[in-house]
Amino acid sequence: MNRAIIPIFIPHLGCPHQCVFCDQRAIAAPEAPAPSAIPAVVRQAMPWAEGGQLAFYGGSFTAIPAEEQIAYLQAAQPFLQAGLVKSLRISTRPDAIDGSILERLQRYGVRTVELGAQSMNDEVLRQSGRGHTAEDVRRAAKRVKEAGFELVLQVMAGLPGDSRALCRQTAEQIAALAPDAVRIYPVCVLRGSPLAQRVDYRPLSIDQAAEWCADMLEVFQQARIPVIRLGLNPTEDLAKAVLAGPYHPALGQIVQARLARRQAAALLQALPPQAHVLLQCPKGQLSTLRGQKNDNMAWFQKTFPQMRIETAENRGINKIKTVVLDK
Repeated sequence: MNRAIIPIFIPHLGCPHQCVFCDQRAIAAPEAPAPSAIPAVVRQAMPWAEGGQLAFYGGSFTAIPAEEQIAYLQAAQPFLQAGLVKSLRISTRPDAIDGSILERLQRYGVRTVELGAQSMNDEVLRQSGRGHTAEDVRRAAKRVKEAGFELVLQVMAGLPGDSRALCRQTAEQIAALAPDAVRIYPVCVLRGSPLAQRVDYRPLSIDQAAEWCADMLEVFQQARIPVIRLGLNPTEDLAKAVLAGPYHPALGQIVQARLARRQAAALLQALPPQAHVLLQCPKGQLSTLRGQKNDNMAWFQKTFPQMRIETAENRGINKIKTVVLDK
């Protein structure tokens, strides 16, 4: 099945609160397109997206008036019926889910529901202006899964009141809800967001974000939950809108490399300090093991100065391993 996604951004539609981190005009279209504009968007995405999903992103889809939801969903029906689009996808708030809403989504061919959980700590949610609780997330996730939808949960690192320990706890509680996938977004300060006006907020550095997000990534990997996004999707407009925080076009690779560094270091620590070691990784992961611009290799050299460390791919393994070449 083609998993391509055709995004339709409906910024601010349905959002009853302004979260402190949010300036959707910086990360999406300036205003929601009319339902009548959707056919042109879908046709423009063909043929590469044929058989994929049409996604309504950027707002709280199920919180907008029901007649507007239906208008958007109806605009997609001809493409569903023709098989050009396999299913629909929506993003929304955890406190905007109930039985009648889910029945409507099923009726119009929605397959995937993404919920903006952000944190599972109520104080962090309060300080972030989310307007919902961790229990709302649990309740909504359970309903979505019981109704047969694919569930995707979105979490953030570095919100006001957050900590590294709380982030890991959020990941553990999210993993316990057994979503089909997750997205991880470290907080960046956007020009038009309430955070931009706060002198008491200190955003994460890229190095801190790599550590916090690697903690979360480790939890999800251990639970075998795919992480389908790490960091904001880099665009020219977004780069101009970020005032501070861990914005980097390759943040996902940095986080993955940080986790690979930890895994390799744990193996190296168990070896003789002067060993000649071959670090092996699964096929296609050599750049992740070595780190961006070989920064993992530099870290290994500094941390294990007497070791001689080489790296190689091994298509026969599924995790990092060590081979001692001589003692």
